[in-house]
Amino acid sequence: MGDKANKTNENVAKTGFSQEVKSEFKKIIWPSKESLTKESVAVIATTIVLGAVVALIDLGIQYLINGVL
Repeated sequence: MGDKANKTNENVAKTGFSQEVKSEFKKIIWPSKESLTKESVAVIATTIVLGAVVALIDLGIQYLINGVL
């Protein structure tokens, strides 16, 4: 009899969890296509600029090390 009660409690917990997840998903405010595009371009541009800066610093350090050795 205890096993049956545990299964019922598990089903209630699973159902409650899935209902909570559904209600939380309804609260999500998805970004507009324009906003998503602008933010994606900003992230890509920032990544490229920072990559170039790191590459320049690396080349500078390599130049200094090769000059010393």
